[in-house]
Amino acid sequence: MSLDTTPSASERIRLETHAWPGSYSDEARPRVGFFTDTSLCIGCKACEVACKEWNQIPDSPKGFTGHSYDNTIDLDADTWRHVAFVEQRLPADLDNGASLVDTAQRSQMIDGGLATLQEGDGFRWLMSSDVCKHCTEAACVEVCPTGALFRTEFGTVVVQEDVCNGCGYCVPACPFGVLDQRKDDGRVWKCTLCYDRLKDDKEPACAQACPTNSIQFGELSVLREHAQQRLVQLTEAGQDKAQLYLADEQDGIGGAGAFFLLLDEPEVYGLPPDPVDTVRDIGSIWTAAAGAAGALGLGLLLTAFGGRR
Repeated sequence: MSLDTTPSASERIRLETHAWPGSYSDEARPRVGFFTDTSLCIGCKACEVACKEWNQIPDSPKGFTGHSYDNTIDLDADTWRHVAFVEQRLPADLDNGASLVDTAQRSQMIDGGLATLQEGDGFRWLMSSDVCKHCTEAACVEVCPTGALFRTEFGTVVVQEDVCNGCGYCVPACPFGVLDQRKDDGRVWKCTLCYDRLKDDKEPACAQACPTNSIQFGELSVLREHAQQRLVQLTEAGQDKAQLYLADEQDGIGGAGAFFLLLDEPEVYGLPPDPVDTVRDIGSIWTAAAGAAGALGLGLLLTAFGGRR
């Protein structure tokens, strides 16, 4: 008895992520990445400055948003690190979970115009240094027609600017809106996780510059274990909304090489709550489309031949 090993249509169409670590054989290194503990971020922007200086990224003045002290606004071709500033008032009424004592105290302070950096005063900052996620299932790599985007021996995702043809396919493919084309030449630029430094066994510039160790660099497996321990600490300290973001290998992108510990929901930080590899279902979509087209063609044939009777 022989088994039919011919791949199905969906298997033939499915786009595969460039292999790692198999494609590097003995040259493959342990996968490395970033763990960003937002509870430690003080918004100093040292990571932004270090990133620009080391990678010689052009200036990208944007001004303040008018909603906070955020003056980089978002990630783009000239901003590979973005420190988000989120101004958040704590619950000041019973309907939102505050106690009677908290309600009285916070309402009085808010009415008086008091706003400090202390959570006990009814106001807090949420800060987070955002960066390319270096996804396990990276749609940008899968759609790149020239191989400009590739996975390194460290498991990170890098753009080869001299190979990029500026097609822009990767820009809408990224579920995080990280990728962007530089206006003066049309090519895509993004965080490389300091690939040049990694090859010299050096820490990425942003992580080295972070004064509070909010940005932690290392082997991904070690970082994830540490992140779980830190999550337990914060939860026990009363941070009920604390959660790990992109640390789950079962999520829509297979986990990320840059993941976060957040103190609130991802949407508060401007992050998608359930990101998915945008080309993950392309095989099944084309299969369904082909099936529908076939059914339509059959229906037309039956109608044509049936009408001749």
